[in-house]
Amino acid sequence: MSPSALIADDDETPRAQLVTALGTVWPELNVVAEAANGIDAWDAFLEREPQVCFLDVRMPGLTGVEVAQRIGAQAHVVFVSGPRDHALAVFDAGGIDHLIKPVVEERLSPVVARLKARLASEAGPSTDLRGLLDRLAGQIRRPAHLDFIPAGAGHDPQLIPVDHVVYLEADARHTRVVHTRGETPMRQPLKELLGQLDPSRFWQIHRSVIVNRAHVAGAQRDADGNMVVTLRERGETLPVSRHFRALFDVQ
Repeated sequence: MSPSALIADDDETPRAQLVTALGTVWPELNVVAEAANGIDAWDAFLEREPQVCFLDVRMPGLTGVEVAQRIGAQAHVVFVSGPRDHALAVFDAGGIDHLIKPVVEERLSPVVARLKARLASEAGPSTDLRGLLDRLAGQIRRPAHLDFIPAGAGHDPQLIPVDHVVYLEADARHTRVVHTRGETPMRQPLKELLGQLDPSRFWQIHRSVIVNRAHVAGAQRDADGNMVVTLRERGETLPVSRHFRALFDVQ
């Protein structure tokens, strides 16, 4: 089976240049998804599960570093940045695979060679980069996290304090904000809201579910290995997909 890849860059030109260069240097690579922002990149990763992710360092919604933090050891990550980005020093010091725009075949070839070797040996992605990624995430400025969630519709708009939110769940039509006083629909897609919430307080546990960790009572597995989250003072349970089970395995 051909290896698969995701390419994410908010600028169409360097994204196309990378696709073209990969087509020459690594023709058997199957680019299964392209994204123009970090939110769509993370959503595409959950949907397509590529083995390799080429992530622009600075993207709207979620930065490439924030997407890499969420991916963790589930895929091999290569960062792409401008030639004067201060993140380059961290990449070089930490031995993190990275490319400089514009991506040319001469720079791409050694990175591809390393990726091929890791995939051939079935070596998993490095798991010792969390500290470096946390450092990088702190250096990249982003808007402040939400204190209130704008919900409701039509003539009944509401601002729900994030402290009151228990969980958010998306379905085919809208997003439900379940809070301490009931539940309220909202039009904003869940994947867009994800980048505006404090990740230390709100955990994504499924592609369609984000939970306030203060309301989590625990996690349980059934006989088939499926995991659900139980909530404090509430009877419902929330599904945990396999991408997010590590959140609870380390607790």
